[in-house]
Amino acid sequence: MKFIKGMDISMVKELEHYGASYRLNGKKEDLFAILKTCGANNVRIRIWPDPYDENGNSYGGGGNDLETTIEIAERTVQSGMDFMLDFHYSDFWADPAKQVKPKAWKELSGEALETAVYLHTVDTLKALKNHKLVPTMVQVGNEITKGLLWPDGYIEQTENMAHLLQAGIKGVREECPDARIVLHLDFGTDNKMYRQWFDQVSSYALDFDIIGMSYYPHWNGSLSLLLDNMNDISSRYDKDVLVAETSIGYTTETFGCNGIVYSKEHEKITGYPATQQGQEAFLRDLFATVRSVNNKRGIGVFYWEPAWLPIPDCTWASKSGSKYMKDKMTAGNAMANMALFDENGNANSALINMKTM
Repeated sequence: MKFIKGMDISMVKELEHYGASYRLNGKKEDLFAILKTCGANNVRIRIWPDPYDENGNSYGGGGNDLETTIEIAERTVQSGMDFMLDFHYSDFWADPAKQVKPKAWKELSGEALETAVYLHTVDTLKALKNHKLVPTMVQVGNEITKGLLWPDGYIEQTENMAHLLQAGIKGVREECPDARIVLHLDFGTDNKMYRQWFDQVSSYALDFDIIGMSYYPHWNGSLSLLLDNMNDISSRYDKDVLVAETSIGYTTETFGCNGIVYSKEHEKITGYPATQQGQEAFLRDLFATVRSVNNKRGIGVFYWEPAWLPIPDCTWASKSGSKYMKDKMTAGNAMANMALFDENGNANSALINMKTM
């Protein structure tokens, strides 16, 4: 099996709508073609059932409904790459701080909620298959460290959580029997948390193949800690492991964007200079780390939103999205200085040289 060099470019449609364009060695080209040329072989695509308010305004963050997902998947497959579908089971961002039930499922619980999860999974995969688009991997839930579909699927309600995951897994196995199923938690260096989570669900015999980890060096610590966790978890649960999300800054410039995450403090924490060379060195070291997991259980890395350029209108939430999430932070372009393209859309050296990693 080839090592996965993956890219989560779920924002692409919104970025291009607001004028983003991309260049490789000075020549303007299609984003998907550039990624493929540079060695990427897999694209991760998130999906939200209904990322719109009652007036039809997009919540932002890429507007990743079914139609958008099909478009991104089509472009991925046409360019010769595979794709991993990432079910958030929420109408907007799902992570350890928020796992909001889709609006249409708000009043559902118990078996009715499990059925909704199953049908959404099946219907989405059927729609993709109707376009001859079959994912090689499917994530059932996104960063489900504290469960999903709150309050029903809180981690503390382990049986409920497990039944909801089983409903999603059943849908994938029926529609895409060859797809490998990923369960994804955040904080890839926290061995205690990973052991606790997977021990807690072990009695439910969840039928999955891969443990996905988020790993952000400025938040999660050293590559050696990541490797220790990957070695332990892959062997303890007899699963392949991958980095489902990562990124690092190539500069600490904010480009005038609100909410930029990566700062000089983060640069100090990671030990990699916030330059294109530093970004490339980190990615090279990360790929080498995952490749070095014992018994070849480290199968790949997905870089999160490498094409998110500093376009002010491309924020992680629109006004209606912020309202839906009850988020008081100013929604901005948080990732612009961590892309694999510079502010003008030119491919950074980390991307150009990825084939050699």
